[in-house]
Amino acid sequence: MALVAGIDSSTQSCKVVVRDVETGTLVRQGYAPHPGGTEIDPEKWWTALLAALEQAGGLGDVEAVSVAGQQHGLIALDRAGQVIRPALLWNDTRSAGAADDLVAELGAGQRETGARRWADAVGSVPLASFTVTKLRWLADHEPAAAARVAAVALPHDWLTWRLAGATSPAALRTDRSEASGTGYFDPVEGTYRRDLLALALRRDSVDDLVLPAVAGPDEAVGHGDPTAGWAHVLLAPGCGDNAGAALGLDLSPGQALVSLGTSGVVAAVAAVATHDATGAVAGFADATGHYLPLACTLNASRVLDATRTLLGVDQDEFSRLALSARPGADGLVFVPYLEGERTPNLPTATGSLHGMTLSSMTRENLARAAVEGLLCLLADCLDAVRTQGVSIERVCLIGGAARSQAVRHLAAALLDATVDVPPPSEYVADGAARQAATVLSTNGRNPSWPAVDTVTYPAEPLPEILSRYRAVARNWAGARP
Repeated sequence: MALVAGIDSSTQSCKVVVRDVETGTLVRQGYAPHPGGTEIDPEKWWTALLAALEQAGGLGDVEAVSVAGQQHGLIALDRAGQVIRPALLWNDTRSAGAADDLVAELGAGQRETGARRWADAVGSVPLASFTVTKLRWLADHEPAAAARVAAVALPHDWLTWRLAGATSPAALRTDRSEASGTGYFDPVEGTYRRDLLALALRRDSVDDLVLPAVAGPDEAVGHGDPTAGWAHVLLAPGCGDNAGAALGLDLSPGQALVSLGTSGVVAAVAAVATHDATGAVAGFADATGHYLPLACTLNASRVLDATRTLLGVDQDEFSRLALSARPGADGLVFVPYLEGERTPNLPTATGSLHGMTLSSMTRENLARAAVEGLLCLLADCLDAVRTQGVSIERVCLIGGAARSQAVRHLAAALLDATVDVPPPSEYVADGAARQAATVLSTNGRNPSWPAVDTVTYPAEPLPEILSRYRAVARNWAGARP
């Protein structure tokens, strides 16, 4: 029985799944936590990876491995391949001002012009999460460190490099999906935009800066470290976490994943690239050769958690309360910007509750309004992707909040799409394992693993709820300073 391993190095933890190449059957798995914070010594990710691999039984009988990881995080290396400073993670927002500056500078002081130029160049408008803005922050706030930067890696690039036992930055490898999240890679042409990277670092030229070579989706990038006993292990190029989830779910054009974790993600597999100058949709690539236009919210499962805590109920009772209320919650509208928001871009916004009356202020209506507000927020993300000409016929609902019966039953109505809910699984790691199996195969084809069993909820639109939410949210956004 040939085995492959898929690794998910996320913000919170490292997860490893070992699967049978032919059937996709889960053979064993491992887990190790990551420390909290928005800047981390990458060595801690490596330590966690080793611990998770050990718990998963090691790589002694594994023939290929792939690493999927959190996107955007900046790992700055010197000429010797040493980490210059702790990695800045995607959720480190200190570079928000740098993002604004880069957009304005490319537009010669005109934000709209700059946003269009960025979108045309790389498919996305810089946000605080993107690597390019973190490099500008480094150049402005830690110029001595920025001057030492000789190579730039992202978390999954760096971990694959470590698995290979490499020490020279020239050996760094990545894939289109991960590169497309940097803000200086053109996913259509498949080339780095070094002019934008130079702009970020305030250098005249970055021609000598080492960037990971971009491998194709079914291209091996080397073998494991022989000193660790991994010389027999073929290394796949890896991918970004959302691309990994789409691959793990085996999504194709016309399908989207909606992930309801700490943040909310809408990512649709598309045959053509997007270039959204509003910045709502990031024009990423996927892990198969297609594209993955993506919209992200800061608020997702914690909206339900906070409301459930306020009501003093468990998840089952929360769903019962929400489903016992009438559609529209008797006019109660919950705008769930509890931690600011990214889509729409309102980083200083707060949540709000509207339509409070003696009749609407019930436990049932509050629970329902929280679910409806969360799903309306994600519906706006779906529509932002659709506005870019991307067809979305079906939605695959995953993440912690997808376990809520209330979310499952209301999602199809508010997302205006057929909703498939698969069983809980480590889909990012599963996608990495699927990629490893593809690279291992002699023909480079996606393995024919059995389709994931899903529960399907047909679309039953409730446009009046979405319209009411949008009217309230639009007015709230307009009232922000």
